[in-house]
Amino acid sequence: MPDAGYGGPEPVDRRYDNPDFIACYDNLTAWAKTMDRLSYDTMWLTEHHFQYEGYEVTPNLILFGLHLAKETERLRLGQMFNIVPQWHPLRLAEDAAMMQILTNDRMQFGVGRGTVPREAQSLGGVVASGDNEMSAELDRVNREIFEESMEIIKEAWYNERFSFTGKHFVLPPPGIPDRGSTVQDLTLIPKPIAPIDVWQAVTSPATLEYTARVGHHAVMPARGIEKTKTWWDEFGTKANEHGWELGQGDRRCLALNAHVGRTSDEARKGARNAHDEWIKFLSPYGRFRSYSMPDGSETPFDHKPRLEDSIDQDVMAIGSVEEVADTMGRYRDEVGVEHFVLFFDMPGLTQEAMNEQLELMATEVLPLIGVELNS
Repeated sequence: MPDAGYGGPEPVDRRYDNPDFIACYDNLTAWAKTMDRLSYDTMWLTEHHFQYEGYEVTPNLILFGLHLAKETERLRLGQMFNIVPQWHPLRLAEDAAMMQILTNDRMQFGVGRGTVPREAQSLGGVVASGDNEMSAELDRVNREIFEESMEIIKEAWYNERFSFTGKHFVLPPPGIPDRGSTVQDLTLIPKPIAPIDVWQAVTSPATLEYTARVGHHAVMPARGIEKTKTWWDEFGTKANEHGWELGQGDRRCLALNAHVGRTSDEARKGARNAHDEWIKFLSPYGRFRSYSMPDGSETPFDHKPRLEDSIDQDVMAIGSVEEVADTMGRYRDEVGVEHFVLFFDMPGLTQEAMNEQLELMATEVLPLIGVELNS
């Protein structure tokens, strides 16, 4: 994407072809091998569908994760996220259990509720698309489907027989004939070989409360030090109220966009167009409402922050080796973050540029905050 940035085409005007998507899969495979060599813990992939614009083009993360597991030796492969309302919950439960078995438990299981209406509605679900009354109703239905689906998935994983009756699902459906009788319950084949932790995107107070209540691990986007700490601590409080005894960094991780350069100027030059394309792509979905406005006013739903806003508000870690280490160190020391999910792959980075980011982070940034990946 050599024309990434605010000066390039609008997202809806981009159009890529199948060879480009195949090239993306080759890149992901190459980066997985780099991560494995550098001893990163987990490579997380993102589920999206119908993305002719070329941004995120892995529709089945379990399938692709199985491929990457065969290409690597120890790297764990995770989904960030399986969009649960776009799946039948029993198919997702089956596929995740199968992946865990076939990778010898190198799978991380992540779930989300979705953000893109054309995906959700084309695949039989719904998702909120704005900040109006219609979106509020769609969000309510989406949340109902998600929560019922997660209950079904866990019932299926951990019970020899199960059945479920809810508002959106009745499993098994009544009256199914089977060899002279009717089906009263189901048995998932196969089942997990070990307990599966569930990692869930947490971007609203309602989701934070739900995640803490049902025992999911929280994936929180960076919102700046102060705002992130509020969410981070609230999750710990809610989890403890529901019977977890969590330390400051337990069962939650911080999703942080990062771009490292030898100097601050080099990092900003390398990141600017990728940053701006990312903002242009996601701002219509309300992704950047957590930013603060200079005059203290309410942040617009479709806010488009500048690169300097992302850096100055510590929403992204973009800078020299020392500057990125300082940002990550502050999240560790002031918030309590012990588990980072680092997002390097903003639009426009070449395979070589991504490899450089992975190398710099592993060999130069992380040692400055006391992390040695190969230890």
